[in-house]
Amino acid sequence: MMKKNVLDTDLRGQTAVVTGAGGVLCSAFAKTLARAGAKVALLDLNFESAKKYADEIISEGGTAKAYKCNVLDKEICSRTADEVKKDLGSCDILINGAGGNNPRATTDNEYFDIKNMDSGTKSFFDLDAQGVEFVFNLNFMGVLIPTQVFASQMLGKKGCNILNISSMNAFTPLTKIPAYSGAKAAVSNFTQWLAVHFSKAGIRVNAIAPGFFSTKQNADLLFNEDGTPTERTGKILAATPMGRFGETNELDGSVLFLLNNEAAGFITGIVLPVDGGFSAYSGV
Repeated sequence: MMKKNVLDTDLRGQTAVVTGAGGVLCSAFAKTLARAGAKVALLDLNFESAKKYADEIISEGGTAKAYKCNVLDKEICSRTADEVKKDLGSCDILINGAGGNNPRATTDNEYFDIKNMDSGTKSFFDLDAQGVEFVFNLNFMGVLIPTQVFASQMLGKKGCNILNISSMNAFTPLTKIPAYSGAKAAVSNFTQWLAVHFSKAGIRVNAIAPGFFSTKQNADLLFNEDGTPTERTGKILAATPMGRFGETNELDGSVLFLLNNEAAGFITGIVLPVDGGFSAYSGV
């Protein structure tokens, strides 16, 4: 039997689509929506991963189905949307969670050191243009294209919502990852643009900006092979007033609140930090 959701948000009768649902955070979002009563479509390029989480939802008594989908291919997204509509009904909720970084768009060091230009490390001048383009496309076009496809199913209905996943990088860029930071800033800006654009169509558009959560995707960045924290982890925790990483379930309340048309019916165009105080701390 499905657990009761934390805010008692009732999403029964609604169809929710979650992109990037094969990942740690987005699979958790999918489960949260299912526990609130939504029929959930889990979209991911990695079908097996999405299916694993869909099966877990079903085993708890929820309704879910996995779909292999490339969020950068509009034709594929459109076919997937047709399948979702046939299987679960037209989309009422879209969570744009697909995204990520790539080593080709990442510098080795935080600061450029002109004295060590020939040290063999990858500097800003060595960033791969195609790698940067891939990161921008994945994080921005990977929001725009699914929104084009699934928002069209929302037209003429009431109470529909789009929730984008931004990042702390969108407020202040983190060192080493310029493409990812810039792309997430674009997601935040696009969230505001969409909120205005769809305001007369009755579609609310908001975003959450998670702070630092320890997942499989960032484990190599945060912890050494022996399990000890990296230097970067020390910096992160020192800059997070609450002094710890977030737990995945601590995003549930924000997601459910923003999708709750009674509690948040007059809220659109915001980017809500869930960061343990990171974005509020100046460092002194």
